[in-house]
Amino acid sequence: MTLEALRKDMVAAMKAKDKTTKEAVSSLVSAVKKAAIDEGCRDDVPEALVDRVILKEMKTVKEQLDTCPESRDDLRAEYQARYDVIAKYAPQQMNADEIRTYLEGKFAEVLATKNKGQIMKAVMGDLKGKADGKLINQVVAEICK
Repeated sequence: MTLEALRKDMVAAMKAKDKTTKEAVSSLVSAVKKAAIDEGCRDDVPEALVDRVILKEMKTVKEQLDTCPESRDDLRAEYQARYDVIAKYAPQQMNADEIRTYLEGKFAEVLATKNKGQIMKAVMGDLKGKADGKLINQVVAEICK
């Protein structure tokens, strides 16, 4: 996903008067801009940075949804709508089977040690942004049993 594509979708949401989509995409655009400034690539924002920010924002909204009280249906609906919009822009994540196959193919020698810390250290650099860290941890724990 590119910053320009996000901007175009934000403008389209404004024209369609779709407040939920506009607010969610607008927050993504501002988060990407802030991250780009922090990393010193204000003018030429790489797609990897945009994807990383989208995943971070998605995780934040998921936490808001999980911690929202059951009695606040209005907030839960708002958070869920925002999560659904952001999820459309998120890069495709690997599932548990894909992670297991990838690990067994590329990290067979490290997996043989059954040292969870060593495996996670070797794997996280490769799979960062491609799979959820918690899911990777679960798969590695199963392999180390």
